[in-house]
Amino acid sequence: MTKARELADLIANVNKGSSLANKNFIINGAMNVAQRGTSTTGLGSANGVYSLDRFFVTVSGTTAGRATISQVADVHDGFANALKLECTTADTSIAATELFGLTTRLEGQNLQSISKGSSDAKPVTVSFYVKGNASATYACEISDRDNSRHCSKPFSVTTSWNRIELNFPADTTGAFDDDNAASIDLNFFLHAGTNFTSGTQNTSAFASTTAANRALATTSFFDSTSRTLFITGVQMEIGEKATAFEHEPYERTINRCLRYLHRIEGKNCREFAGYNENTTKGLHVFRHPVKMRGTPTIGVSGTASNYIIAYSNTQTACNSALVFNTTNAEGVTFYASVASGLTAGGASALRNIDYIDLIAEL
Repeated sequence: MTKARELADLIANVNKGSSLANKNFIINGAMNVAQRGTSTTGLGSANGVYSLDRFFVTVSGTTAGRATISQVADVHDGFANALKLECTTADTSIAATELFGLTTRLEGQNLQSISKGSSDAKPVTVSFYVKGNASATYACEISDRDNSRHCSKPFSVTTSWNRIELNFPADTTGAFDDDNAASIDLNFFLHAGTNFTSGTQNTSAFASTTAANRALATTSFFDSTSRTLFITGVQMEIGEKATAFEHEPYERTINRCLRYLHRIEGKNCREFAGYNENTTKGLHVFRHPVKMRGTPTIGVSGTASNYIIAYSNTQTACNSALVFNTTNAEGVTFYASVASGLTAGGASALRNIDYIDLIAEL
């Protein structure tokens, strides 16, 4: 793409209501952040399993197919990372109810500039870079969760990196809710049974969601254990043209991701300040570095002995699981217990050598 073309497309999008900065609605589209780890195996049996930050696996029905998602270094066009999806167990007998793909989900309050549901509704363009082990055709869908409406488009994959650019028209029916709940699912459907492929793919307009029209494609990702898909540079912006991907500093991306998940790693012996309520129990505090989307759920890894109370030059492993006392979008307090030795009213610090997940995903 020439600079003149880039400038013309950018101006065209601005005229449609886009901004010059913060134009990309997608978080972690460059696949830079992977708080849960750089590889997740055995995907295909459960819906909603997150891999790299802000991207999760969509599963419906029962498929024998299994996949692994990894964050891989694949330097091209300014990108250092990509999400790699590889088939580890094939499924060539596709039941009607089967559906498998990749999804990122967006809050309604972040989508108000699209003006959906009004006479000023704006088109959006989805773009991304993809490649695979062989030629394939899959489906990309914008699903309006608030109004049960969708538009779906096919896209092709080759063995070389290509940028896909898909224009989704303005929809004057059904506004997005102005809140912190999910309003859009951006879906990449990679394997589907006839319940999702037997209709007519509505590519030119949004319409009421009909399952049979959602995932028409010619390729099943689970057709062979040789099958791979690489994707990065995912962008959704206002306008009818795809403009250059909006690279942002890593610290901004990680802070946006922390709104939905914060994995408190213990590998560097993280400490939480607190005081001792009595000789066996300390109350400790953690404040989120950014305000989370909502009150998080808590996931604690390891056993009680992976958590240590430090006090008076002494370190003692906990003898029971952490008990969370208060939890909200700004912080958590929790109790940690030892058999004895604490000084009531004294200070202590909790050290974790595993990890704690604070989860406020959509």
